[in-house]
Amino acid sequence: MALMLADARLPTGGHTQSAGLEAAVRAGLGCARPGDGRALGEVAAYARSRLQTVVRVEAGAAVVARQLALTGGDPLTVVPHWAARTPSRALRAASERIGRGYLRLAERIWPAVLDHLPRDAELARPVVLGVIGAVTGLSAAQVVRLVAYDDAQTVVAASLKLLPVGPADAAGWLMDLHPAMEEVVAAVVNLTDGEEIPACGAPMVDCYAEAHATQRMRLFHA
Repeated sequence: MALMLADARLPTGGHTQSAGLEAAVRAGLGCARPGDGRALGEVAAYARSRLQTVVRVEAGAAVVARQLALTGGDPLTVVPHWAARTPSRALRAASERIGRGYLRLAERIWPAVLDHLPRDAELARPVVLGVIGAVTGLSAAQVVRLVAYDDAQTVVAASLKLLPVGPADAAGWLMDLHPAMEEVVAAVVNLTDGEEIPACGAPMVDCYAEAHATQRMRLFHA
């Protein structure tokens, strides 16, 4: 089940996302000198910085939503905690659009998700993922790894479309990020309350997202 949910081909709209990389590249990330491998390596550093900040917020929200779904609580109570830690309106909108995609898929494949969440609503992606994790029997650690891997692979996959990156190099970056993903697991796997979700800010990621939302010509939605 975790492998299925981590598949980029899952019909949730994930292919429209770059996890902010497109805006970062427009701002100069990875483009110091064309063909410079060190400059391209900034992509992996960008993905790592997201794992240390915004992904911890997302993963923490997913873990708490899962726990509430399992214990008879209301996963929707996680939404304001997540929103307070996600100041960018553009990032919130992107997450809610993907969350709606997951919710529509869940209605077809895991209808028990609708016992906890309203049908066809725009809800934060981590909240929907947390409830899907609860319904499908994923552990808290599996849910965190899913959130962390999905974010990192989104950045890496987008780099292949935005920069002159070799696929083998991109795969190597993703492999090297696995220890950082496990750090996210250790940081949030035992959370049970929305107030415990980390508040790890990434101001430049927020700025990139807001700038990207106003671009007329773009390859990715966010």
